[in-house]
Amino acid sequence: MFQYMCLNPIAGVGLNLFSNQYEKVDDIKNADAALVRSAAMHDMELGDRLLAVARAGAGVNNIPLDKCAEQGIVVFNTPGANANGVKELVFAGMLYASRDIVGGIDWCLKNQDDENIAKTAEKQKKNFAGTEIQGKKLGVIGLGAIGALVANAAIELGMEVYGYDPYISIQAAWSLNRSVKHVTNVEDIYKECDFITIHVPLLDSTKKMIDAKAISLMKPTAIVLNFARDLLVDEEAIVDALSAGKLRKYVSDFPNPTTVGAKGCIVTPHLGASTEESEDNCAIMAVREVRDYLENGNIVHSVNFPANNMGACTTAGRIGILHKNVAGMIAQYTTILGAANVNVADLSDKGKGDYAYALIDVDSPVDEETIAKLREVDGVIRVRVIK
Repeated sequence: MFQYMCLNPIAGVGLNLFSNQYEKVDDIKNADAALVRSAAMHDMELGDRLLAVARAGAGVNNIPLDKCAEQGIVVFNTPGANANGVKELVFAGMLYASRDIVGGIDWCLKNQDDENIAKTAEKQKKNFAGTEIQGKKLGVIGLGAIGALVANAAIELGMEVYGYDPYISIQAAWSLNRSVKHVTNVEDIYKECDFITIHVPLLDSTKKMIDAKAISLMKPTAIVLNFARDLLVDEEAIVDALSAGKLRKYVSDFPNPTTVGAKGCIVTPHLGASTEESEDNCAIMAVREVRDYLENGNIVHSVNFPANNMGACTTAGRIGILHKNVAGMIAQYTTILGAANVNVADLSDKGKGDYAYALIDVDSPVDEETIAKLREVDGVIRVRVIK
């Protein structure tokens, strides 16, 4: 019997995927797995039992990744599950910034008691006129799940699309429309594009990547959209540029005192993934990731350990070993198993940064004494007997 805890409300369509071998608990110290959305986990005492944390979403800033890795807790996220919801809001942001739709709605509300509002509106609508997005140049920084969807949809809407991603995966590259122009220098996007949307993870190397220098290269009519992370943009520099008329609009999904109410800023309350479909998709993916790890030992979409997937175990047993990514580990495991007269039927060991993960299928059950010896190997973080 496995036990899981929800640190935030998780869509029932996902939780329903747990079998009768799973029990929901209220204390994380009693849980084998935790499902989370936005709850802050940095100060939580996680306990020795916890094996996995699944973030029903993409960002994991609320989870102590290093602490979890050191304790042998695999952290998953759900990349792409909310991609369509974010993509659609990006286009809403483009339209709001291109045409003063919000100003027009506000005008209607303020004049709702005017009996002749239809006639008055014909005189006032010129104050809310804007531009179309068809034929404009869109620069997409980051061509992952969301960026690729945005780029492809923009092509269908008649935009000229430039994409920048020095780390683009083969899968992402294949998914892109052939009409997307791949640029190797992000400055080309800053200089050429009418719209610039950013879709990269928040790392030390990407923090405030759209800074004062980048903004200085942009057209004064450019519109910047940020539905990824607020810290990817130097928002103080953005506000200064908007105030000076050196930028047209800034659209952000991350409200804060710097941008809310500032001239030229359109801010939404973190609505990117706030759709029923996105929440359902994230919950489904998170539960599937947890089940596959707990039941089969497979890791897919982890942010602190490498992917390692050997499918369902068809041999007598399977062992999972989370360990430091150092030389000589596999030799020690096979030596210990060989001394116990256990034949290794299949083995896969993957590394990612400082950490690695080994899956070992064996032809006979492994006794507790042998498992104890595996745990004693220097550099081993956690050993699980999966089957």
